Amino acid sequence: MAGASGVAASAGGEGAGAGRVTNPWIVAIVVAVAAFMEVLDTTIANVALRYISGGLAISSDEASWVVTTYLVSNAIALMASSFIAQRYGRKRFYLICLATFTISSVLCGLAWDLPSLLIFRMIQGFAGGGMVPVSQSILTDSFPPEKRGQAFAVFGIAVVVAPVIGPTLGGYLSDNFSWHWCFLINGPVGVLAFFLVYMLVQDPPSAEQERQKMKRDGIRFDIVGFALVAIFLGALELVLDRGQTEDWFDSTFIIVATVICIGAFLASIPWLMTAKNPAVDVRLLATRQFGSCFIVMLAIGAILIATTQFVPQVLQENYGYTATWAGLALSPGGVVTMVMMFVTGRLVTKVQPKYLIATGAATIAYSMWFMTSLNPGLNFGFFVESRFFLGIGLPLIFIPITAASYDGLKPEQTDQASALINAARNTGGSIGVCIATNVLAHREQWHQNMLVEHTIPSDPAFQQTMKTVEGYFTQHGSTLADAQSRATGWIGAQVQTQASFLAYIDVFHVLALISIAVVPLALILRNVNLKAENTSAH
Repeated sequence: MAGASGVAASAGGEGAGAGRVTNPWIVAIVVAVAAFMEVLDTTIANVALRYISGGLAISSDEASWVVTTYLVSNAIALMASSFIAQRYGRKRFYLICLATFTISSVLCGLAWDLPSLLIFRMIQGFAGGGMVPVSQSILTDSFPPEKRGQAFAVFGIAVVVAPVIGPTLGGYLSDNFSWHWCFLINGPVGVLAFFLVYMLVQDPPSAEQERQKMKRDGIRFDIVGFALVAIFLGALELVLDRGQTEDWFDSTFIIVATVICIGAFLASIPWLMTAKNPAVDVRLLATRQFGSCFIVMLAIGAILIATTQFVPQVLQENYGYTATWAGLALSPGGVVTMVMMFVTGRLVTKVQPKYLIATGAATIAYSMWFMTSLNPGLNFGFFVESRFFLGIGLPLIFIPITAASYDGLKPEQTDQASALINAARNTGGSIGVCIATNVLAHREQWHQNMLVEHTIPSDPAFQQTMKTVEGYFTQHGSTLADAQSRATGWIGAQVQTQASFLAYIDVFHVLALISIAVVPLALILRNVNLKAENTSAH
Protein backbone atom coordinates (compact mmCIF):
# COMPACT_ATOMS: atom_id res chain seq x y z
CA MET A 1 0.00 0.00 0.00
CA ALA A 2 1.24 3.49 -0.83
CA GLY A 3 1.68 5.71 2.17
CA ALA A 4 2.04 9.20 0.70
CA SER A 5 -0.41 11.75 2.01
CA GLY A 6 -3.30 12.43 -0.31
CA VAL A 7 -2.41 9.62 -2.72
CA ALA A 8 -5.95 8.33 -2.66
CA ALA A 9 -7.25 11.56 -4.14
CA SER A 10 -4.30 12.90 -6.02
CA ALA A 11 -3.93 14.45 -9.43
CA GLY A 12 -2.68 11.13 -10.70
CA GLY A 13 -6.15 9.61 -10.33
CA GLU A 14 -8.46 9.02 -13.24
CA GLY A 15 -12.02 10.24 -13.65
CA ALA A 16 -13.86 12.82 -11.63
CA GLY A 17 -11.70 14.85 -9.36
CA ALA A 18 -8.47 14.30 -11.32
CA GLY A 19 -6.17 17.30 -11.35
CA ARG A 20 -6.71 18.40 -7.78
CA VAL A 21 -5.68 17.11 -4.36
CA THR A 22 -8.40 16.40 -1.81
CA ASN A 23 -7.78 16.94 1.88
CA PRO A 24 -7.34 13.43 3.31
CA TRP A 25 -9.51 14.31 6.30
CA ILE A 26 -12.43 14.93 3.95
CA VAL A 27 -11.82 11.50 2.45
CA ALA A 28 -11.71 10.03 5.97
CA ILE A 29 -15.06 11.61 6.86
CA VAL A 30 -16.67 10.44 3.61
CA VAL A 31 -15.63 6.80 4.00
CA ALA A 32 -16.49 6.92 7.71
CA VAL A 33 -20.03 8.06 6.86
CA ALA A 34 -20.41 5.19 4.37
CA ALA A 35 -19.02 2.69 6.89
CA PHE A 36 -21.26 4.13 9.61
CA MET A 37 -24.32 3.56 7.43
CA GLU A 38 -23.27 -0.03 6.74
CA VAL A 39 -22.46 -0.95 10.34
CA LEU A 40 -25.57 0.88 11.57
CA ASP A 41 -27.67 -1.70 9.76
CA THR A 42 -26.30 -4.48 11.96
CA THR A 43 -28.44 -3.15 14.83
CA ILE A 44 -30.92 -0.54 13.59
CA ALA A 45 -33.61 -3.21 13.15
CA ASN A 46 -33.08 -4.74 16.61
CA VAL A 47 -35.51 -2.48 18.45
CA ALA A 48 -37.98 -2.68 15.55
CA LEU A 49 -38.21 -6.49 15.62
CA ARG A 50 -41.54 -6.41 17.48
CA TYR A 51 -42.93 -4.04 14.85
CA ILE A 52 -41.56 -6.22 12.05
CA SER A 53 -43.02 -9.30 13.73
CA GLY A 54 -46.46 -7.69 13.96
CA GLY A 55 -46.35 -6.09 10.53
CA LEU A 56 -45.40 -9.28 8.71
CA ALA A 57 -47.38 -11.62 11.00
CA ILE A 58 -44.35 -13.68 12.03
CA SER A 59 -42.95 -14.94 15.35
CA SER A 60 -40.27 -13.09 17.31
CA ASP A 61 -37.80 -15.89 16.54
CA GLU A 62 -38.42 -15.48 12.81
CA ALA A 63 -38.05 -11.70 13.14
CA SER A 64 -34.56 -12.18 14.60
CA TRP A 65 -33.50 -13.74 11.27
CA VAL A 66 -33.59 -10.18 9.89
CA VAL A 67 -30.50 -9.51 12.05
CA THR A 68 -28.64 -12.79 11.67
CA THR A 69 -29.15 -13.07 7.90
CA TYR A 70 -27.52 -9.69 7.40
CA LEU A 71 -24.58 -10.51 9.67
CA VAL A 72 -23.79 -13.85 8.03
CA SER A 73 -24.08 -12.61 4.43
CA ASN A 74 -21.92 -9.65 5.40
CA ALA A 75 -19.27 -11.96 6.86
CA ILE A 76 -19.30 -14.15 3.73
CA ALA A 77 -18.80 -11.15 1.45
CA LEU A 78 -15.87 -9.95 3.55
CA MET A 79 -13.94 -13.04 2.48
CA ALA A 80 -14.02 -11.98 -1.16
CA SER A 81 -13.93 -8.20 -0.87
CA SER A 82 -10.16 -7.69 -0.71
CA PHE A 83 -9.41 -9.76 -3.81
CA ILE A 84 -12.19 -8.23 -5.89
CA ALA A 85 -11.14 -4.70 -4.90
CA GLN A 86 -7.52 -5.40 -5.85
CA ARG A 87 -8.33 -7.23 -9.07
CA TYR A 88 -11.03 -4.99 -10.52
CA GLY A 89 -10.33 -1.59 -8.95
CA ARG A 90 -10.94 -0.39 -5.44
CA LYS A 91 -13.03 2.67 -6.26
CA ARG A 92 -15.14 0.81 -8.83
CA PHE A 93 -15.85 -2.02 -6.40
CA TYR A 94 -16.59 0.40 -3.56
CA LEU A 95 -19.10 2.34 -5.65
CA ILE A 96 -20.83 -0.87 -6.81
CA CYS A 97 -21.12 -2.03 -3.19
CA LEU A 98 -22.40 1.36 -2.05
CA ALA A 99 -25.01 1.53 -4.83
CA THR A 100 -26.17 -2.06 -4.23
CA PHE A 101 -26.36 -1.44 -0.49
CA THR A 102 -28.46 1.67 -0.98
CA ILE A 103 -30.87 0.03 -3.44
CA SER A 104 -31.29 -3.12 -1.34
CA SER A 105 -31.91 -0.95 1.75
CA VAL A 106 -34.81 0.73 0.00
CA LEU A 107 -36.11 -2.68 -1.11
CA CYS A 108 -35.95 -3.88 2.51
CA GLY A 109 -38.19 -0.97 3.45
CA LEU A 110 -40.63 -1.97 0.70
CA ALA A 111 -40.58 -5.72 1.55
CA TRP A 112 -44.04 -7.33 1.56
CA ASP A 113 -43.32 -10.54 3.51
CA LEU A 114 -40.58 -12.31 5.45
CA PRO A 115 -38.95 -14.15 2.49
CA SER A 116 -38.64 -10.93 0.47
CA LEU A 117 -37.23 -9.06 3.47
CA LEU A 118 -34.65 -11.79 4.13
CA ILE A 119 -33.59 -11.86 0.45
CA PHE A 120 -33.12 -8.09 0.37
CA ARG A 121 -31.29 -8.17 3.71
CA MET A 122 -28.99 -10.85 2.31
CA ILE A 123 -28.19 -8.68 -0.71
CA GLN A 124 -27.68 -5.73 1.61
CA GLY A 125 -25.29 -7.77 3.72
CA PHE A 126 -23.29 -8.93 0.71
CA ALA A 127 -22.93 -5.34 -0.52
CA GLY A 128 -22.03 -4.04 2.93
CA GLY A 129 -19.36 -6.69 3.33
CA GLY A 130 -17.20 -5.00 0.73
CA MET A 131 -17.42 -1.51 2.17
CA VAL A 132 -15.61 -1.66 5.53
CA PRO A 133 -12.33 -3.33 4.46
CA VAL A 134 -12.09 -1.16 1.32
CA SER A 135 -12.71 1.89 3.50
CA GLN A 136 -9.73 0.88 5.61
CA SER A 137 -7.55 0.50 2.52
CA ILE A 138 -8.61 3.93 1.30
CA LEU A 139 -7.63 5.46 4.64
CA THR A 140 -4.28 3.68 4.59
CA ASP A 141 -3.41 5.21 1.22
CA SER A 142 -4.82 8.66 2.05
CA PHE A 143 -2.64 9.32 5.10
CA PRO A 144 1.08 9.16 5.83
CA PRO A 145 2.03 6.50 8.42
CA GLU A 146 2.37 8.97 11.29
CA LYS A 147 -1.27 10.16 10.89
CA ARG A 148 -2.99 6.85 10.20
CA GLY A 149 -3.69 6.23 13.89
CA GLN A 150 -5.75 9.44 14.09
CA ALA A 151 -7.57 8.65 10.86
CA PHE A 152 -8.47 5.18 12.05
CA ALA A 153 -9.69 6.61 15.36
CA VAL A 154 -12.26 8.61 13.36
CA PHE A 155 -13.13 5.50 11.36
CA GLY A 156 -13.27 3.42 14.56
CA ILE A 157 -15.84 5.77 16.07
CA ALA A 158 -18.14 5.07 13.11
CA VAL A 159 -17.68 1.30 13.35
CA VAL A 160 -18.07 1.01 17.14
CA VAL A 161 -20.67 3.70 17.85
CA ALA A 162 -22.98 2.83 14.94
CA PRO A 163 -24.25 -0.44 16.52
CA VAL A 164 -25.13 1.51 19.67
CA ILE A 165 -26.88 4.40 17.91
CA GLY A 166 -28.77 1.96 15.71
CA PRO A 167 -31.37 0.90 18.31
CA THR A 168 -32.10 4.51 19.31
CA LEU A 169 -32.66 5.60 15.74
CA GLY A 170 -34.55 2.42 14.91
CA GLY A 171 -36.78 2.87 17.96
CA TYR A 172 -37.60 6.48 17.11
CA LEU A 173 -38.41 5.67 13.49
CA SER A 174 -40.54 2.65 14.47
CA ASP A 175 -42.53 4.52 17.13
CA ASN A 176 -43.11 7.71 15.15
CA PHE A 177 -43.23 6.46 11.55
CA SER A 178 -42.92 2.74 10.79
CA TRP A 179 -40.30 -0.01 10.85
CA HIS A 180 -39.90 0.42 7.09
CA TRP A 181 -38.03 3.69 7.69
CA CYS A 182 -35.26 1.83 9.50
CA PHE A 183 -34.20 0.78 6.00
CA LEU A 184 -35.59 3.58 3.81
CA ILE A 185 -33.46 6.14 5.66
CA ASN A 186 -30.39 4.67 3.95
CA GLY A 187 -31.70 5.85 0.57
CA PRO A 188 -30.81 9.57 0.71
CA VAL A 189 -27.69 8.94 2.83
CA GLY A 190 -26.46 6.33 0.35
CA VAL A 191 -27.02 8.61 -2.64
CA LEU A 192 -25.06 11.42 -0.95
CA ALA A 193 -22.23 9.06 0.04
CA PHE A 194 -22.08 7.65 -3.51
CA PHE A 195 -21.73 11.13 -5.01
CA LEU A 196 -19.02 12.17 -2.53
CA VAL A 197 -17.00 8.99 -3.01
CA TYR A 198 -17.26 9.32 -6.79
CA MET A 199 -16.02 12.92 -6.66
CA LEU A 200 -13.36 12.72 -3.94
CA VAL A 201 -11.84 9.24 -3.81
CA GLN A 202 -9.38 7.92 -6.38
CA ASP A 203 -7.37 4.72 -6.65
CA PRO A 204 -3.68 5.38 -5.92
CA PRO A 205 -1.10 4.52 -8.61
CA SER A 206 0.15 1.59 -6.50
CA ALA A 207 -3.31 0.01 -6.52
CA GLU A 208 -3.52 0.32 -10.29
CA GLN A 209 -0.07 -1.24 -10.65
CA GLU A 210 -1.11 -4.13 -8.42
CA ARG A 211 -4.28 -4.63 -10.45
CA GLN A 212 -2.36 -4.76 -13.71
CA LYS A 213 0.16 -7.18 -12.20
CA MET A 214 -2.61 -9.53 -11.05
CA LYS A 215 -4.13 -9.35 -14.52
CA ARG A 216 -0.81 -10.17 -16.21
CA ASP A 217 -0.11 -13.02 -13.82
CA GLY A 218 -3.55 -14.48 -14.44
CA ILE A 219 -4.41 -14.60 -10.73
CA ARG A 220 -8.00 -15.75 -10.34
CA PHE A 221 -10.40 -15.72 -7.47
CA ASP A 222 -10.68 -18.93 -5.45
CA ILE A 223 -14.33 -19.67 -6.24
CA VAL A 224 -14.23 -23.19 -4.79
CA GLY A 225 -12.74 -22.09 -1.47
CA PHE A 226 -15.14 -19.15 -1.23
CA ALA A 227 -18.12 -21.41 -1.99
CA LEU A 228 -17.10 -23.91 0.70
CA VAL A 229 -16.74 -21.15 3.32
CA ALA A 230 -20.07 -19.60 2.26
CA ILE A 231 -21.85 -22.98 2.50
CA PHE A 232 -20.30 -23.62 5.91
CA LEU A 233 -21.38 -20.23 7.33
CA GLY A 234 -24.80 -20.34 5.65
CA ALA A 235 -25.56 -23.85 6.93
CA LEU A 236 -24.32 -22.90 10.39
CA GLU A 237 -26.73 -19.97 10.47
CA LEU A 238 -29.61 -22.21 9.38
CA VAL A 239 -28.86 -24.69 12.16
CA LEU A 240 -28.59 -22.00 14.84
CA ASP A 241 -31.58 -19.97 13.61
CA ARG A 242 -33.97 -22.84 12.94
CA GLY A 243 -32.82 -25.26 15.63
CA GLN A 244 -35.20 -23.98 18.28
CA THR A 245 -38.32 -23.96 16.08
CA GLU A 246 -37.45 -27.28 14.38
CA ASP A 247 -36.78 -29.11 17.68
CA TRP A 248 -33.09 -29.49 16.91
CA PHE A 249 -31.91 -32.98 15.95
CA ASP A 250 -35.38 -34.45 16.00
CA SER A 251 -35.75 -32.59 12.71
CA THR A 252 -34.50 -34.07 9.43
CA PHE A 253 -33.93 -30.52 8.15
CA ILE A 254 -31.55 -29.70 11.02
CA ILE A 255 -29.70 -32.98 10.61
CA VAL A 256 -29.18 -32.39 6.86
CA ALA A 257 -28.09 -28.77 7.45
CA THR A 258 -25.63 -29.94 10.12
CA VAL A 259 -24.14 -32.58 7.83
CA ILE A 260 -23.73 -29.98 5.06
CA CYS A 261 -22.16 -27.52 7.53
CA ILE A 262 -19.63 -30.05 8.84
CA GLY A 263 -18.93 -31.41 5.35
CA ALA A 264 -18.23 -27.96 3.91
CA PHE A 265 -15.97 -27.13 6.85
CA LEU A 266 -13.95 -30.35 6.55
CA ALA A 267 -13.64 -29.98 2.77
CA SER A 268 -12.56 -26.33 3.02
CA ILE A 269 -9.49 -27.00 5.20
CA PRO A 270 -7.37 -29.05 2.74
CA TRP A 271 -8.54 -26.92 -0.19
CA LEU A 272 -7.64 -23.60 1.45
CA MET A 273 -4.35 -25.00 2.72
CA THR A 274 -3.21 -26.05 -0.77
CA ALA A 275 -4.86 -23.47 -3.07
CA LYS A 276 -2.49 -21.11 -4.85
CA ASN A 277 -4.56 -18.03 -4.01
CA PRO A 278 -7.01 -19.16 -1.27
CA ALA A 279 -10.17 -17.19 -0.52
CA VAL A 280 -9.30 -17.45 3.18
CA ASP A 281 -5.76 -17.70 4.48
CA VAL A 282 -6.38 -20.40 7.09
CA ARG A 283 -2.70 -20.35 8.00
CA LEU A 284 -3.37 -17.01 9.70
CA LEU A 285 -6.03 -18.63 11.85
CA ALA A 286 -3.61 -21.37 12.86
CA THR A 287 -1.12 -18.92 14.40
CA ARG A 288 -1.22 -18.17 18.11
CA GLN A 289 -1.30 -14.40 17.63
CA PHE A 290 -3.85 -13.92 14.87
CA GLY A 291 -5.90 -17.01 15.76
CA SER A 292 -6.35 -15.77 19.32
CA CYS A 293 -7.35 -12.31 18.07
CA PHE A 294 -9.89 -13.93 15.74
CA ILE A 295 -11.50 -15.86 18.61
CA VAL A 296 -11.52 -12.76 20.81
CA MET A 297 -13.33 -10.83 18.09
CA LEU A 298 -15.85 -13.67 17.69
CA ALA A 299 -16.64 -13.46 21.40
CA ILE A 300 -16.84 -9.67 21.56
CA GLY A 301 -18.98 -9.55 18.40
CA ALA A 302 -21.36 -12.01 20.07
CA ILE A 303 -21.65 -9.83 23.18
CA LEU A 304 -21.97 -6.52 21.30
CA ILE A 305 -24.75 -7.65 18.95
CA ALA A 306 -26.57 -9.90 21.45
CA THR A 307 -26.77 -7.20 24.13
CA THR A 308 -27.80 -4.58 21.58
CA GLN A 309 -30.76 -6.81 20.72
CA PHE A 310 -31.70 -8.29 24.08
CA VAL A 311 -31.43 -5.22 26.32
CA PRO A 312 -34.05 -3.30 24.26
CA GLN A 313 -36.07 -6.51 24.05
CA VAL A 314 -36.29 -6.99 27.83
CA LEU A 315 -37.09 -3.30 28.27
CA GLN A 316 -40.02 -3.54 25.85
CA GLU A 317 -41.33 -6.92 27.00
CA ASN A 318 -40.86 -6.72 30.77
CA TYR A 319 -40.80 -3.01 31.58
CA GLY A 320 -43.25 -1.62 29.02
CA TYR A 321 -40.77 0.77 27.38
CA THR A 322 -41.46 2.13 23.93
CA ALA A 323 -38.98 1.28 21.19
CA THR A 324 -37.60 4.82 21.40
CA TRP A 325 -36.92 4.67 25.14
CA ALA A 326 -35.52 1.17 24.85
CA GLY A 327 -33.06 2.48 22.28
CA LEU A 328 -32.26 5.55 24.37
CA ALA A 329 -31.14 3.29 27.21
CA LEU A 330 -28.18 2.34 25.01
CA SER A 331 -27.24 5.86 23.86
CA PRO A 332 -25.14 6.96 26.89
CA GLY A 333 -22.97 3.90 26.32
CA GLY A 334 -22.34 5.16 22.80
CA VAL A 335 -21.11 8.51 24.13
CA VAL A 336 -18.76 6.71 26.54
CA THR A 337 -17.52 4.55 23.68
CA MET A 338 -16.78 7.63 21.58
CA VAL A 339 -14.70 9.21 24.33
CA MET A 340 -12.91 5.95 25.08
CA MET A 341 -11.96 5.52 21.42
CA PHE A 342 -9.69 8.56 21.69
CA VAL A 343 -8.39 7.54 25.10
CA THR A 344 -7.60 4.04 23.87
CA GLY A 345 -5.99 5.49 20.75
CA ARG A 346 -3.39 7.03 23.03
CA LEU A 347 -3.08 4.08 25.38
CA VAL A 348 -2.35 1.65 22.55
CA THR A 349 0.97 3.42 21.92
CA LYS A 350 2.01 3.08 25.57
CA VAL A 351 0.46 -0.18 26.87
CA GLN A 352 0.75 -3.65 25.39
CA PRO A 353 -2.46 -4.58 23.49
CA LYS A 354 -2.89 -7.84 25.40
CA TYR A 355 -3.29 -5.98 28.70
CA LEU A 356 -5.78 -3.51 27.22
CA ILE A 357 -7.79 -6.37 25.68
CA ALA A 358 -7.83 -8.29 28.96
CA THR A 359 -8.92 -5.17 30.85
CA GLY A 360 -11.65 -4.50 28.29
CA ALA A 361 -12.92 -8.09 28.49
CA ALA A 362 -13.00 -7.94 32.29
CA THR A 363 -14.94 -4.66 32.15
CA ILE A 364 -17.45 -6.15 29.71
CA ALA A 365 -17.78 -9.23 31.94
CA TYR A 366 -18.61 -6.92 34.86
CA SER A 367 -21.22 -5.19 32.69
CA MET A 368 -22.85 -8.55 31.92
CA TRP A 369 -22.68 -9.62 35.57
CA PHE A 370 -24.27 -6.27 36.50
CA MET A 371 -27.20 -7.14 34.22
CA THR A 372 -27.85 -10.39 36.14
CA SER A 373 -29.42 -8.21 38.86
CA LEU A 374 -32.57 -7.85 36.75
CA ASN A 375 -35.78 -7.44 38.74
CA PRO A 376 -39.14 -5.72 38.14
CA GLY A 377 -38.24 -2.68 40.28
CA LEU A 378 -35.33 -1.40 38.19
CA ASN A 379 -35.39 2.05 36.60
CA PHE A 380 -33.91 3.58 33.45
CA GLY A 381 -30.67 4.48 35.23
CA PHE A 382 -29.80 0.83 35.88
CA PHE A 383 -29.66 0.02 32.17
CA VAL A 384 -27.75 3.23 31.40
CA GLU A 385 -25.17 2.26 34.02
CA SER A 386 -24.72 -1.23 32.57
CA ARG A 387 -24.09 0.25 29.11
CA PHE A 388 -21.64 2.70 30.67
CA PHE A 389 -19.35 -0.19 31.63
CA LEU A 390 -19.83 -1.85 28.24
CA GLY A 391 -18.94 1.46 26.58
CA ILE A 392 -15.66 1.54 28.49
CA GLY A 393 -14.74 -2.03 27.67
CA LEU A 394 -15.45 -2.19 23.93
CA PRO A 395 -12.82 0.34 22.73
CA LEU A 396 -10.24 -1.31 24.99
CA ILE A 397 -10.66 -4.34 22.74
CA PHE A 398 -11.49 -3.02 19.28
CA ILE A 399 -8.45 -0.76 18.87
CA PRO A 400 -5.74 -2.88 20.55
CA ILE A 401 -6.90 -6.05 18.79
CA THR A 402 -6.03 -4.44 15.47
CA ALA A 403 -2.51 -3.74 16.69
CA ALA A 404 -2.17 -7.28 18.05
CA SER A 405 -3.65 -9.06 15.03
CA TYR A 406 -1.44 -7.23 12.50
CA ASP A 407 1.73 -7.86 14.46
CA GLY A 408 4.18 -9.97 12.48
CA LEU A 409 2.11 -10.09 9.29
CA LYS A 410 3.56 -9.53 5.86
CA PRO A 411 2.23 -6.48 3.93
CA GLU A 412 0.36 -8.72 1.49
CA GLN A 413 -1.49 -10.37 4.39
CA THR A 414 -2.99 -7.20 5.87
CA ASP A 415 -6.06 -7.07 3.61
CA GLN A 416 -6.85 -10.72 4.37
CA ALA A 417 -6.36 -10.06 8.09
CA SER A 418 -8.69 -7.05 7.98
CA ALA A 419 -11.40 -9.08 6.22
CA LEU A 420 -11.10 -11.96 8.69
CA ILE A 421 -11.27 -9.73 11.77
CA ASN A 422 -14.36 -7.94 10.44
CA ALA A 423 -15.90 -11.28 9.46
CA ALA A 424 -15.23 -12.56 12.99
CA ARG A 425 -17.14 -9.63 14.49
CA ASN A 426 -20.21 -10.23 12.31
CA THR A 427 -20.11 -14.03 12.50
CA GLY A 428 -19.72 -13.79 16.26
CA GLY A 429 -22.67 -11.40 16.36
CA SER A 430 -24.87 -13.87 14.50
CA ILE A 431 -23.78 -16.75 16.73
CA GLY A 432 -24.29 -14.61 19.85
CA VAL A 433 -27.86 -13.74 18.89
CA CYS A 434 -28.64 -17.40 18.17
CA ILE A 435 -27.10 -18.60 21.45
CA ALA A 436 -28.92 -15.94 23.46
CA THR A 437 -32.23 -16.72 21.72
CA ASN A 438 -31.91 -20.41 22.46
CA VAL A 439 -30.82 -19.89 26.07
CA LEU A 440 -33.77 -17.53 26.59
CA ALA A 441 -36.30 -19.99 25.16
CA HIS A 442 -35.00 -23.08 26.96
CA ARG A 443 -34.42 -21.43 30.32
CA GLU A 444 -37.75 -19.62 30.29
CA GLN A 445 -39.53 -22.95 29.82
CA TRP A 446 -37.37 -24.56 32.52
CA HIS A 447 -37.99 -21.80 35.04
CA GLN A 448 -41.69 -21.82 34.30
CA ASN A 449 -41.83 -25.57 34.98
CA MET A 450 -39.98 -25.08 38.25
CA LEU A 451 -42.28 -22.26 39.36
CA VAL A 452 -45.42 -24.13 38.40
CA GLU A 453 -44.42 -26.91 40.84
CA HIS A 454 -45.08 -24.44 43.66
CA THR A 455 -48.45 -23.26 42.33
CA ILE A 456 -50.47 -26.28 43.42
CA PRO A 457 -53.65 -26.09 45.51
CA SER A 458 -52.09 -28.07 48.39
CA ASP A 459 -49.23 -25.59 48.80
CA PRO A 460 -49.91 -23.27 51.82
CA ALA A 461 -48.14 -20.30 50.18
CA PHE A 462 -50.23 -20.73 47.04
CA GLN A 463 -53.42 -20.94 49.10
CA GLN A 464 -52.54 -17.73 50.95
CA THR A 465 -51.67 -15.88 47.74
CA MET A 466 -54.86 -17.10 46.06
CA LYS A 467 -56.94 -15.95 49.00
CA THR A 468 -55.31 -12.52 49.04
CA VAL A 469 -55.75 -11.94 45.30
CA GLU A 470 -59.34 -13.21 45.35
CA GLY A 471 -60.08 -10.76 48.15
CA TYR A 472 -58.63 -7.91 46.12
CA PHE A 473 -60.79 -8.65 43.10
CA THR A 474 -63.88 -9.20 45.27
CA GLN A 475 -63.38 -5.80 46.89
CA HIS A 476 -63.28 -4.26 43.43
CA GLY A 477 -66.67 -5.58 42.37
CA SER A 478 -66.00 -9.10 41.08
CA THR A 479 -68.22 -12.02 41.99
CA LEU A 480 -66.59 -14.88 43.91
CA ALA A 481 -66.44 -17.10 40.81
CA ASP A 482 -65.04 -14.26 38.69
CA ALA A 483 -62.53 -13.35 41.41
CA GLN A 484 -61.26 -16.95 41.53
CA SER A 485 -60.86 -17.02 37.75
CA ARG A 486 -59.07 -13.66 37.67
CA ALA A 487 -56.83 -14.63 40.57
CA THR A 488 -55.79 -17.81 38.79
CA GLY A 489 -55.01 -15.80 35.66
CA TRP A 490 -53.06 -13.22 37.66
CA ILE A 491 -50.91 -15.90 39.32
CA GLY A 492 -50.28 -17.52 35.93
CA ALA A 493 -49.14 -14.17 34.50
CA GLN A 494 -46.84 -13.65 37.49
CA VAL A 495 -45.27 -17.08 36.95
CA GLN A 496 -44.65 -16.27 33.29
CA THR A 497 -43.15 -12.87 34.14
CA GLN A 498 -40.89 -14.37 36.80
CA ALA A 499 -39.76 -17.07 34.37
CA SER A 500 -38.98 -14.41 31.77
CA PHE A 501 -36.83 -12.38 34.19
CA LEU A 502 -34.95 -15.48 35.32
CA ALA A 503 -34.33 -16.53 31.70
CA TYR A 504 -32.91 -13.12 30.79
CA ILE A 505 -30.66 -13.34 33.85
CA ASP A 506 -29.38 -16.68 32.53
CA VAL A 507 -28.67 -15.08 29.13
CA PHE A 508 -26.51 -12.41 30.76
CA HIS A 509 -24.76 -15.04 32.86
CA VAL A 510 -23.78 -16.85 29.65
CA LEU A 511 -22.53 -13.61 28.06
CA ALA A 512 -20.53 -12.86 31.23
CA LEU A 513 -18.86 -16.27 31.02
CA ILE A 514 -17.98 -15.63 27.36
CA SER A 515 -16.38 -12.32 28.36
CA ILE A 516 -14.38 -13.89 31.17
CA ALA A 517 -13.09 -16.57 28.79
CA VAL A 518 -11.56 -13.80 26.65
CA VAL A 519 -9.25 -12.62 29.47
CA PRO A 520 -6.79 -15.58 29.51
CA LEU A 521 -6.99 -15.75 25.72
CA ALA A 522 -5.84 -12.12 25.53
CA LEU A 523 -3.00 -12.65 27.96
CA ILE A 524 -1.37 -15.35 25.79
CA LEU A 525 -0.81 -12.80 23.01
CA ARG A 526 2.79 -11.79 22.52
CA ASN A 527 4.10 -8.28 23.06
CA VAL A 528 4.21 -5.96 20.06
CA ASN A 529 6.61 -3.18 19.12
CA LEU A 530 4.73 -0.15 20.43
CA LYS A 531 6.90 2.33 18.56
CA ALA A 532 6.25 0.63 15.24
CA GLU A 533 2.56 0.34 16.08
CA ASN A 534 2.39 4.07 16.67
CA THR A 535 3.03 4.64 12.98
CA SER A 536 1.51 1.64 11.27
CA ALA A 537 -1.44 0.32 13.24
CA HIS A 538 -4.79 0.36 11.55
